[in-house]
Amino acid sequence: MTRTKKYVTTAAIAASMVVVPTMAHALVTAKAPASAGAASHSITAPATAVSKSSAKVSQVVGSGAVDGMAWSVGLDFYPTVPGDYKVPAKAGVPAEGTAGKGLVCRRVVLGGVRVDHQGGAWSGCHMVNGAYDAGSWGGAGLHGMSDKGVSGSRIFVGRTVAGKSGQNVTRAEITLKSGKRLDAEVNTVPGTGYGAFAVPIGQGQTIASVDQYAGSKRLTHETFWK
Repeated sequence: MTRTKKYVTTAAIAASMVVVPTMAHALVTAKAPASAGAASHSITAPATAVSKSSAKVSQVVGSGAVDGMAWSVGLDFYPTVPGDYKVPAKAGVPAEGTAGKGLVCRRVVLGGVRVDHQGGAWSGCHMVNGAYDAGSWGGAGLHGMSDKGVSGSRIFVGRTVAGKSGQNVTRAEITLKSGKRLDAEVNTVPGTGYGAFAVPIGQGQTIASVDQYAGSKRLTHETFWK
């Protein structure tokens, strides 16, 4: 299940963010305060995979282990909407057409099970206009197998849209209420502006703040996450 909040940043952020190279690696590093004396650890994601048969381009965002369970997050970009994709029905809203649209799908796996699998094969997907659609991709969410991502083992996924110029989100830092800091780099689907970062949140841990950076410059600071 997923708890999602969509936020709006400045125009420079929404229209920007650097596309990482095709062979980009995802890095997630947990850092305890110096006084705690805890050692940092890092997780490197496998290289990007491309499915020629479906024209799908995939990018691994991050992977590792949390609370003894393996986790991974990936993005799939379809330049054209697959024929078997069905636009989710919204009460009182006419179904949006798929002509000329693409599709970006977020895949979160925790303990060998895809989060939100109950919603079908296309849950976690967003229709987009082309490879750089700031209006249809963005925001963040906590993803877990229970309580809509509010409790238990969770994965925080932030979605970013890279423009071709300006300030680009390159990394994020989550500070837990315990003072522990968790860092993650943005990984972007090659040839597009669609990227994400992923941070595992262990059972019993709560979030104090989420910050996004362009290099060393902080662009956003959010304190409403739990």
